[in-house]
Amino acid sequence: MLNQNKLEHIFPQFSQQKILVIGDLILDEYLWGEVGRISPEAPVQVVDVRKEFVTLGGAGNVAANLISLGGQVQVCSVIGQDSNGDAVLDELSRLGLSTEGIFKAPNRPTTKKSRVLAANQQVLRIDRETRYPIETTWGKKIINYLTQSKAEYAGIILSDYQKGIFTEKLLKKIIELAKNHEKPIFIDPKGASFQKYRGANYITPNRKEVAQATGIALHTEKEIQKAGEKLLQELALDGVIVTRGKEGISLFQRDYPPINLTTRAKEVYDVSGAGDTVIASLTLGYLAGLPLDEAAELANLAAGIVVGKVGTATVTMDEILAYGYNRSPLKQKMKTLPELQNCISRHRLQGQRTVFTNGCFDLLHVGHIKLLQEAKNLGDILIVAINDDASVKRLKGPSRPCMTQDERAQVLSALNCVDYVIIFPEDTPEELIKSLQPEVLVKGADYRKNQVVGREIVEGYGGTVKLVNLEKNISTSNLIAKIVNTHRVEGN
Repeated sequence: MLNQNKLEHIFPQFSQQKILVIGDLILDEYLWGEVGRISPEAPVQVVDVRKEFVTLGGAGNVAANLISLGGQVQVCSVIGQDSNGDAVLDELSRLGLSTEGIFKAPNRPTTKKSRVLAANQQVLRIDRETRYPIETTWGKKIINYLTQSKAEYAGIILSDYQKGIFTEKLLKKIIELAKNHEKPIFIDPKGASFQKYRGANYITPNRKEVAQATGIALHTEKEIQKAGEKLLQELALDGVIVTRGKEGISLFQRDYPPINLTTRAKEVYDVSGAGDTVIASLTLGYLAGLPLDEAAELANLAAGIVVGKVGTATVTMDEILAYGYNRSPLKQKMKTLPELQNCISRHRLQGQRTVFTNGCFDLLHVGHIKLLQEAKNLGDILIVAINDDASVKRLKGPSRPCMTQDERAQVLSALNCVDYVIIFPEDTPEELIKSLQPEVLVKGADYRKNQVVGREIVEGYGGTVKLVNLEKNISTSNLIAKIVNTHRVEGN
């Protein structure tokens, strides 16, 4: 049985797993607005758009989940030679991924799904796509890419959204190559027949997809077991993992009895992309050394978290430990850059403004507290970036910091006004600001605006820079001097 100790032991192994994701890349656009009137042209609501942004769906969301959990990823796909395709490449680059395996077809549009949300509900979705199979030329490019780079990967995920990437011929060749080179292959399947996936290792269909592919009405546990075992035998698979929504996950393996895992979800807001989270966490867990049943437990736990978020979302190791095993909430606030980028995307989807401030925060004092409280009042989500120990020494001298970076991060995480803490190694947060693009940048009023690092970046994309008044004569340096002088006097 999966437990906290085993998870904490296995999570560091995730960073050693490099996974190739092949599949349909989708550009997800979110338009967030308010409804206050009915159109005079037709009996429909008028949505006044307040915020909009794009993120990756389909195979891109699988990759984002793998990164969020600490894995290494390469993506291979075919997109259009259009502005939506350029946006997909930008989003992949933002995640730190190479785009060398992405091929641009001039006669094929990039799939884009636009969702209009109002009052925390999706009111409309607009799809721009083609489902025609890709031309043979592009299939050969995918095979050539896989052949050249096969030695680098611990496993392969195929994310099939039926947008035309996976022809039967291409699937057969990919599965054959993976088998020949002993690379386990995991598939999120689609379609009325799963015969095209024959010979793969593992598939992760949902309940509706299983019913469609097997022709079995899944009303009872006996019918679900019959369908799962049918897929296992007819497709010569090692495992079938059936996601069942509020009923959890069922696992079927050769020579083992079926396993049913009850859902771990506490709240369900949006199931978009939950299957992406399942296959990402299942694959990482299995490749890192978990038995398939325990990897399925991990996937079930991860899915329970992600359905409580709005839109296509990801999960982190800290979220899983905190959610499933009551790990310290302080650790939840401490994020890596990829984790924080995913968190910000989720908050923006909910119409929330992010505020960013930075500093050493060595020996937290009342001046720091007031600055952070005022910063939080300027938006919805407060991100505090702190210099790591090496950069504090460069900035403040060899005797600093007084507290380690982890101690400083945990102290800041204990404050209710702080939502996220990130540690950065550079002397300035310029690169961090470029990556996160906060709506508001905050510094103390001891700076002039033209002295604030990142001001031009933030104002360049329409954000604002705010200066907050500080407590007079209060600083860490003064506090340290006072402590030293006091002990010197007492020592005399």
